[in-house]
Amino acid sequence: MIKTAVIGFGLSARVFHLPFLASNADFNLVGISTAQPDAALCWPGVKIYTDANSLIQHTDASLIVITAPNRTHFSLAKTALLAGKDVLVEKPLAVTMAEAIELEKLAQQHQRKLTVFHNRRFDDDFVALQQLMLSGQLGTVQLMYSRFDRFRPQVQARWKESAEPGNGVLYDLAPHLLDQAIVLFGAPDSITASCQSLRGDTSQAAAGIDYFQLRLDYQATAALPARQVLLSSSPFCAHPAPRFELHGTGGSVVSFGLDPQEQLLRSALQQTPHQPTAVFDDAAWQQRSLQRHADIWTASGHGTLPFTNSHYGDFYQQLALYLQDLGPAPVALANAILGLQLIELALQSSREQRTIKTGSASCDAGGA
Repeated sequence: MIKTAVIGFGLSARVFHLPFLASNADFNLVGISTAQPDAALCWPGVKIYTDANSLIQHTDASLIVITAPNRTHFSLAKTALLAGKDVLVEKPLAVTMAEAIELEKLAQQHQRKLTVFHNRRFDDDFVALQQLMLSGQLGTVQLMYSRFDRFRPQVQARWKESAEPGNGVLYDLAPHLLDQAIVLFGAPDSITASCQSLRGDTSQAAAGIDYFQLRLDYQATAALPARQVLLSSSPFCAHPAPRFELHGTGGSVVSFGLDPQEQLLRSALQQTPHQPTAVFDDAAWQQRSLQRHADIWTASGHGTLPFTNSHYGDFYQQLALYLQDLGPAPVALANAILGLQLIELALQSSREQRTIKTGSASCDAGGA
């Protein structure tokens, strides 16, 4: 078993990591760092450390999972790698591309494994649309719209919404959309962006970026025509809007709503906080994608694409194989670094109000 310790005991750790670690026989949770008093009640038998550095220096875990605020990702991952640990970092890998590259080099120098958590690769809609693209039913997909909207017109008092570097939706939601675009289409040739703080300063602390529109352009090649990907997020969207739209030479597909995994995990945390894996026995979890589908239009007419249950736990299945040298990393570092590069270029594009070429970049793309 892979002895594992988790830094942080907030929403990310309690919803997206700890339940899946506890339900996977390949992992043995031996430590958590947090100042929250209920951690010991939720995880009896697991050693609780009062701070992250103490955990890194004293735990016998071989894997450190970092779920602390974004600004700490680089320093904590660096400390863990230097201590001889393998490291999984909640997205984003770091706040800057330069930090991510430094972590990559450290992992190589110390022969440790490093990867980043991107659970949205395991959303039911994304998995279905990825398979649909690979099937060729849509022909060559030349245009994709991907949105992750919320109706949150007031700034919330939490670190993710502050103006501190590494916060705001450009580091919270955009990494999901960029990672999915990279998986489907690879590295773009240019980016054009608008990144704004539309809700303004409603408290003593300035609000971070809460709205973005990113346009990724792919030039025509000998094998493929020009393609375009449009990614966006707004805090003012109260109406149902498409989550994905893909348009190709063979047809179009549209899907609405989010994979219910997160909401079910959040609800379970509120109802049974001391039973972190009970959610997996609920009928609602087992039937979560039963009514979900996408609509497809082709020359022959309209049809539906049923979704099947996907599972965020599949990330940890892949991670276990990676840590045992039995498979590739669940998320290649090249993809995570490219995502940070695109965020930095988006900020530059928005600031200078112009299109920015991305230069040469390599990544693992599985698109068509």
